[in-house]
Amino acid sequence: MHAHISSNLLLALAALAGVACAEDKEQPDKTISTTTSVITPCVATSTSGSFFDLRPDTAVAVAEGEKAPRGIPVEDYLAKGWDYGANFTLNICSAVVKKVDDVVGVEKAMWRNVSAYYESKGKVYSLGFESGKLVPRGRKLVLEYTGGSPCGSPEDKKKDKRSGSVHDGAAYKYYGDDEDDTYEVPTATKKEDEKEGTKDDKKDKDNEEKQKEKEKEKDKEKEKGVRRKSAIISFLCGPDPDTPTAASFVATDQDECVYFFEVRSQHACATAEPHTPGSVGPGSVFAIIFFIAVLVYVVGGIFYQRTVAHARGWRQLPNYSMWAGMWNFVRDIFIILTSSCARFLPSRRGYRSLSISPNGRHRNREDENRLIDQLDEEWDD
Repeated sequence: MHAHISSNLLLALAALAGVACAEDKEQPDKTISTTTSVITPCVATSTSGSFFDLRPDTAVAVAEGEKAPRGIPVEDYLAKGWDYGANFTLNICSAVVKKVDDVVGVEKAMWRNVSAYYESKGKVYSLGFESGKLVPRGRKLVLEYTGGSPCGSPEDKKKDKRSGSVHDGAAYKYYGDDEDDTYEVPTATKKEDEKEGTKDDKKDKDNEEKQKEKEKEKDKEKEKGVRRKSAIISFLCGPDPDTPTAASFVATDQDECVYFFEVRSQHACATAEPHTPGSVGPGSVFAIIFFIAVLVYVVGGIFYQRTVAHARGWRQLPNYSMWAGMWNFVRDIFIILTSSCARFLPSRRGYRSLSISPNGRHRNREDENRLIDQLDEEWDD
């Protein structure tokens, strides 16, 4: 009985442990899903703190009858191909505004996502799909488009031709004994040779089947690993705001798979990262530090003056004499300014009215002396 009960307890504990382990395994997935970060396209911040925002350089399609947004381009950027033999059309961090059709090696559903292309002999070749992932490298920004039209290197084509010439007519053929041969082989040896020949035929067939399977696998791998055209755009700082954003073609590799461009723009210059809503800016940080410092100064000073210096009233404030003298200084300055301004106001009483006499300064002095003498006589009486 006790053994039965103990076995049930062990089973129950094992079940609880399994549930706990399952909860622990499920918990990291929840934390991962809640900590996913949102990346703003066409915006980048370097390790040194420089902020880049190329969204104003993105060309936007405008419907008929609508006004174009101010300061935002509405047409694609054109880059001259010079000696390449074709001109390039591209957009920044978005698909091209002009619709493209019959793109070589690209599915129809993906034509609307083409961000760079060129036309050659009536065919449209894509240089990659739209991407907003900017990568700062030093003072430059790099943007890459991938997944364009297929590109094949001439060396691979030569290798395919060489392999074809080698394998033409190279199928295995079993050559038996000639009929005109007069040499007769004993029957026992003939039977042994026939048995060995059948074994060799089976081995050869197996080898041929294996080779065919390997070739099929290689063909599938080639189809999966097709190299496609891509574009790498390097952005340079153009500090002049009057100069429009311009793109230029630099070069391409020998296989014509990677195309290099340069774009000069004022938005490619490093700036300070703007304040985002909900975050604390530098001004707020300074205000918080200043408020804390003032609070510590006042509270600490009052505590010291009250407990150590045994001060009471206003004298509990730290550096009371300095603040009181400063207040007196401000008050004196205010009185001086108001009194100097009062001189320009018209007055009708006192000695000032005597100075308006038209006979000049000498007459004004005589009137003042006469008035003083009269006042003296009145005081004597």
